[in-house]
Amino acid sequence: MPEMREPTYFVLASLLDGPLHGYAIIQRTSELSGNRIRLATGTLYTALDRLAAEGYVQLVSEEIVNGRARRSYGLTESGAAALRAEATRMAQTARLVTSRDARRKAASASRKPQPA
Repeated sequence: MPEMREPTYFVLASLLDGPLHGYAIIQRTSELSGNRIRLATGTLYTALDRLAAEGYVQLVSEEIVNGRARRSYGLTESGAAALRAEATRMAQTARLVTSRDARRKAASASRKPQPA
């Protein structure tokens, strides 16, 4: 599986606790990403269409609210598995850096002259 783009990761993560409608996905994605990911409505629905075609999300309901369609999407088992795989990949990558950094700091500390 190729590396997941950050917006896709946070869109899928926003659905971990259950289905959400588009605006709620935009809000939750922004919240989870520390406001790094700010999706426009058109961008979100393009992503949701792609994720639905890939089998990662599914349309769970559609209702008319104030004359507009409100669609809610949920995470599929395949989407949850892809999200877990990406989280695992990211954690392994982070450990590679943090463990090397910790070893480098420990080696540097052991080379410092000790007071007599």
